[in-house]
Amino acid sequence: MNKVILMGRLTRDPDIRYSAGENAMAIARYTLAVDRRGRREQDENTADFISCVAFGRAGEFAEKYFRKGLKIVISGRIQTGSYTNRDGIKVYTTDVVVDEQEFAESKAASSENNYMGDTRPSPGNASIGDGFINIPDGIDEELPFN
Repeated sequence: MNKVILMGRLTRDPDIRYSAGENAMAIARYTLAVDRRGRREQDENTADFISCVAFGRAGEFAEKYFRKGLKIVISGRIQTGSYTNRDGIKVYTTDVVVDEQEFAESKAASSENNYMGDTRPSPGNASIGDGFINIPDGIDEELPFN
């Protein structure tokens, strides 16, 4: 099984290209900065910078809505490859091919951090940043789970 789920921030605006031919397809490439759980000696978070590629409608969506700094969640698969560069050196690549991509924060939280991109309305009673709606005390018996 080859399945990847990542949450992180875009390091720059996506690079969009279109395939050649009659039915041109959008190809969006972007890099996600994904925090690691461990800490360094200076007590700073470390991050991995992961290359992602989205094809077709997902690529068009990335072109329209994704901007540097936006926090997103993606799922997809790891794909490896290689090519020979101009100097004759073989270069190995690892990318996440995106199947699904979503915003990971509300537009309000995104704006607070000077990030743009999320056009979905956010619930009025959601606490900013975590994406969850606050449930009032005393309604446990009305919930479909316990």
